[in-house]
Amino acid sequence: MAGRPDIVAAARGWIGTPYRHQGSLKGVGCDCLGLLTGVWREATGEATPVLPAYTPDWAEALGRETFAEGMRRYLIEIPAGEAREGDVLLFRWRAHLPAKHAGILTGLGTMVHAQEHCAVAEVALSGWWRRRAAFGFGFAGVPLATLPPGAQ
Repeated sequence: MAGRPDIVAAARGWIGTPYRHQGSLKGVGCDCLGLLTGVWREATGEATPVLPAYTPDWAEALGRETFAEGMRRYLIEIPAGEAREGDVLLFRWRAHLPAKHAGILTGLGTMVHAQEHCAVAEVALSGWWRRRAAFGFGFAGVPLATLPPGAQ
């Protein structure tokens, strides 16, 4: 399993990939889920499941936390406020709606994400994003806390 620096490097490697709904090909196109599955493939060396087709409003239509339920199958849930570099955050646009957007933390104040009408980018994890963070997830096999260099 890759460590946190490897996950961050993999996520940054997708920067500039155009937004493409349901895509997951670096340099060609991806959405936020496609970015996660692409980084998963690079970090774990494992294939990702074939996902059923989904519409841009799939989370609202189902009315369930489908995205979080899916993440629990492959990642380890952690409190969103404890997420660190290399971890995944899921966001909800409004308090009454299910989470339907994701980003990979690249530092304490930044994340890489794919957003509609934009290429994959590294952005500030501003207060606007922090208020919408609903779930946190870590990759299995990656320590939950990053130790400083030389620490045991």
